[in-house]
Parts: sequence; C-alpha cells; structure tokens
Amino acid sequence: MTGKPLRVLLVEDSERDAALIMMHLRRGGYEPTLERVYTPMEMQAKLHYSDWDIVISDFNLPGFNAYAALKTLKESGKNIPVIVLSGQMNQSIIDGVTRAGANEYLAKYEMQQLVPAIERALRSRPAEA
Repeated sequence: MTGKPLRVLLVEDSERDAALIMMHLRRGGYEPTLERVYTPMEMQAKLHYSDWDIVISDFNLPGFNAYAALKTLKESGKNIPVIVLSGQMNQSIIDGVTRAGANEYLAKYEMQQLVPAIERALRSRPAEA
C-alpha cells in the first residue's frame, strides 16, 4: 500500500533533519517527493519549474533563513503553505514568521506534530483560481 502523494520543497541544510522529516511524513501516511534547496536562487528555480504542495523551511541556514524563504515564495506569486521548523521556540520568532506568511511554526523536538500541521495547512489553502 502506498501513501498519499505529497510534493515537498524543503529549505534545509541538514541531511539528518531531512531524513527525519521524510520518516515522519511516511509514518503519517504520505509518499513524499522531496527536493531540498539551500539558497534563494535554488528556491526560485524550483518554484518556477515545479509544483509543490507544501514548503517546509528550517528557520536558519547559513546564508538563508525562513524569512528569506517566505519572501522568495511571495515573490513567486505561488500560493503554497509553509511550515517553519526550528531548534528553538521563541514567541517573537513565532509571531514574526507567522506575520511573514508561515502557516505554522514547530520546534524540531515537536516533529511528531509535523503531519497534523501539514494537514491543517493543506486544508487552509485556498483553491487555485
């Protein structure tokens, strides 16, 4: 039995975290197609040439962060839900990324909440015009 297809654009520099995300998605009933990007230019290209169901972004990468990822997504004109993951919880960061357009913010130690967060984000996505 295969899971539900899910196209994930992942802004993440850690191979370990990417593997953990894949494991949680598969355990949650998804069969993800996942592409990782590390820079705004890579993200722009992937957004331009492919369709995605969700963007999952680490909060902070060397030279790139969730705010830049949200800005890149907004500039693309695409309406794709975004979940931000971070190693730390800080209310001002949560408020900031939410105001910048993220659907959810999760601490990496709360990875068991990833699939429910994805499902909420996908349900809240407006239909394409």
